[in-house]
Amino acid sequence: MHTLSRRSLLKGAVATAGVAATGLAGRVFAAEQGDEALRTAYREWLGSLPAAPAPELTRHGLVGTELERWHIMEANQGVAVDAEHFYGIGNHALVKHRKDTGERVAEWFGPRNGAIIHLNSGWLDGDRLVLSHSNFSQLPMASSLEIYDARTLQPLESHALGLRLGSLTWAVRRDGFWWACFANYNDGGTTPGFDQRWTHVAKFNDDWQELQAWLFPPQVIATWGDSACSGGDWGDDGLLYVTGHDLPELHVLRIPKQGVTLEYVTTIDVPFEGQSWAWDRSAVGERVIYGISRARQEVIAARIPEVPATL
Repeated sequence: MHTLSRRSLLKGAVATAGVAATGLAGRVFAAEQGDEALRTAYREWLGSLPAAPAPELTRHGLVGTELERWHIMEANQGVAVDAEHFYGIGNHALVKHRKDTGERVAEWFGPRNGAIIHLNSGWLDGDRLVLSHSNFSQLPMASSLEIYDARTLQPLESHALGLRLGSLTWAVRRDGFWWACFANYNDGGTTPGFDQRWTHVAKFNDDWQELQAWLFPPQVIATWGDSACSGGDWGDDGLLYVTGHDLPELHVLRIPKQGVTLEYVTTIDVPFEGQSWAWDRSAVGERVIYGISRARQEVIAARIPEVPATL
């Protein structure tokens, strides 16, 4: 009987292991080759799928017609309107004028460095003027709804919305909900690490609990410069109309059927440069809005064309 030496056993083990390792390496290589073939086929399949069109602004010959304008020095943020009056809105100033004569009939001014820092836009609820307010350009960003008596322009209520991502630039009611825009910017007054792409429209219940929210289309964001969305409201056609900060453009959007980004529809040329604006709901049978020219210190009324149902 022969006894194998330790050296012989080691040689045999090494040889056996070498054969096994060679076989395993071959199987791994073959598997890797197969995986790469699958990945290549998958990439080719992805490339064969139809691509979404590149986002861009499209115009369809829609132009607003100027109706009238008034020199209103205080209206450097926006304007609200009812059946007989329009309301010029400044950072911490409100003025009320007759639509037929332009006569000033009421005013309110908050003190500099007071509680009211940056009024943005206004929305009429009967005799209540609901104003969007923020502490822009202070940090942390915080916002509130400030309610004024539309008859006298005296403050009635204040609803602090607390710390939110963005400054409240506009808030309106539709279908029993609040719809509001919280703006972020590319310059001062924005939480570090965020920019205008974080600007969004959100839907709230009466307790201001957020129910849904959407981003803005990239082609609209591209028109904002360093700013963001300054004005917005729903049209009687169920579309959302919004403005930026500086350009004479009214962008038309809709809630998307899928996804998280508002759907772009078209752009209307208007005779005022962005900022906040308001529908004149008293203009029965007409689509009239009031906007402002910050540079010229004017309030401007304009008729807005219908958006074709085919868009």
